Amino acid sequence: MQRKNSVLIQPRQAGRQLLDFVSQRFTYLSREEWQTELAASRFLLNDGEARGDSILAPGDRLVYLMDALVEPPVDSGYTVLHEDDDLLVINKPAPLPCHPGGRFFAHTLWALLKKHHGLAGPRLINRLDRETSGIVLVAKTKVAARLCQEQFAQRRVEKVYLVVVEGKFPDTPQEVEAAGWLGPDPNSAIRKKVRFYPEQNDAPPKAVDCSTGFRRISGTGDGSLSLLEARPHTGRCHQIRASLLSLGFPVVGDKLYGVDEQLFLRFKEGCLSRADHARLRLPRQALHAANLRLVHPITGKELEFSAPLPLAISALMATK
Repeated sequence: MQRKNSVLIQPRQAGRQLLDFVSQRFTYLSREEWQTELAASRFLLNDGEARGDSILAPGDRLVYLMDALVEPPVDSGYTVLHEDDDLLVINKPAPLPCHPGGRFFAHTLWALLKKHHGLAGPRLINRLDRETSGIVLVAKTKVAARLCQEQFAQRRVEKVYLVVVEGKFPDTPQEVEAAGWLGPDPNSAIRKKVRFYPEQNDAPPKAVDCSTGFRRISGTGDGSLSLLEARPHTGRCHQIRASLLSLGFPVVGDKLYGVDEQLFLRFKEGCLSRADHARLRLPRQALHAANLRLVHPITGKELEFSAPLPLAISALMATK
């Protein structure tokens, strides 16, 4: 897919040569590399030919035609659970990113919804990781989006996840409540990884509060795996996965919060071994957004949606 990056020249940027401008503003390529891009006709100036010695004027539109994006394969077989004039409720498969980012653009739920449902700008209210499956709520209008987002922000939406973890999780009458903080993990080599800190501890710097209730549903006969119901009371990024890792029950298939974060580093380098795949058990993380309950943003009617556990995850519990 052809990607474009456009810049509208501001008065303070005018009067400079085009090559000087791009090489000083966009430093991820050297001046010589930008010269090569110009020679390959990768730039347009006001929809016409762009030269390195072109003098930029206020209001000029400079367009950079980037290399065609070769995107990794995904599972694009989503299903529609509900649709009306205001909402679209999707059961998203894994792996499928919700939004464009990194190497993904056309291979995203956002792009697929634009293509197949005629939505100019799909508004995804809740966001699932690429390797997490389940319910995604999509608003068709700005008003519906705002009212749905308010419900999420006010914690009036009930969300239930199903997750398979390593080990024998406690089977107790009450939920196991993981309440505390999410903050940077100083012991991790991965910058984006966060850590769960129990509420008995003081909040670490840059931490946010989080709370999740866990309940064991079933386990394998050998005690190696447990199927849990997770009810997040807050909506923090990586909340369920980080909390379970800190409790000693990493999510099956999770490369970042699983049995060994080195798996994530090798995955990013494209060098997971056969033994690595065996440790992961699944090519995706065994986390699924199974239920969602909220009030319709326009009609006020209570809505509840459910998405069945994918076969790849449910089959894990039948193999031991």
